[in-house]
Amino acid sequence: MTKHALQAPHHLSGPETTPIVDFWIEVMAPKFLKYRHVLVGGLRHHSAAIMPALPIRRGDRVLDVGCGFGDTAIALAGRTGDDGHVLGIDCVPAFVAQSWHAAEQMLVGNVSFACRDAERSLPRGEFDYVFARFGTMFFSNPVAGLRNMRRALKSGGRLTHIVWRDRDANPWLSAAREVLLTHLPQPDANAPSCGPGPFSMADETATRALMEAAGFRNIRFERIDAKVLVGRTVEEAIAFQLALGPAGEIFRLAEAEAQARKAVIESDLHRLFEAVPRDDAGLWMDSSSWVIHADAAD
Repeated sequence: MTKHALQAPHHLSGPETTPIVDFWIEVMAPKFLKYRHVLVGGLRHHSAAIMPALPIRRGDRVLDVGCGFGDTAIALAGRTGDDGHVLGIDCVPAFVAQSWHAAEQMLVGNVSFACRDAERSLPRGEFDYVFARFGTMFFSNPVAGLRNMRRALKSGGRLTHIVWRDRDANPWLSAAREVLLTHLPQPDANAPSCGPGPFSMADETATRALMEAAGFRNIRFERIDAKVLVGRTVEEAIAFQLALGPAGEIFRLAEAEAQARKAVIESDLHRLFEAVPRDDAGLWMDSSSWVIHADAAD
């Protein structure tokens, strides 16, 4: 293996950031790091279901947008072989650092990582394939972000991105939200957030229109249903929901009112998660995603 020249990731700061990127770095990243085992342990089922069938060839150059902790980029690097290369990008420096560490630990030599905001700039015409798992839903300007992804492709390049389907098909996120809304107000639409939210690309017709506007063609939607881990214990599942996702947003923004009602909220969530199926790994709930494939328009 050719060892990485490991470098500290460039830290986005000052005028190079946007409010959403700042929110990810300052608010979301510490929570994602704390619950990394829950997120990676559950979300990987959606990418693993389609990874073997992706039309990636040995020698391909692949871009992984919103690579998170690097597990998808490392899996993609296994598909390209030593002659290929995968670049994983994320706007959160802490995630990029974790990705580098994972690749080093696994001795993966054909992958690298960089701190970048896909909505602002990507390399032009360098990649045979672009991949993203549960990242494009958070684009504040989805057409701009998707257009940058299309421009990053070579002629004839392909895209696959994974997004959540509608809220009703994802009780792992929606059930706790409904519990919170019986106690706390709906968040203000103008409140600081991590972006449009997990269901912003759930509608097939609307998302197809966004992709066509960004220059993609031959767009195909594939449904994936999978169980996702929501915690190793009931107590961890409750803490996870109060930290992340739609329920976490409601709890965070309610501030003092949320703290005053925390005991009764946790009691209601305890009843919810006590009924969730579990195994030795933890508690598992239903989830559903769209895997969206497309070709770059000439």
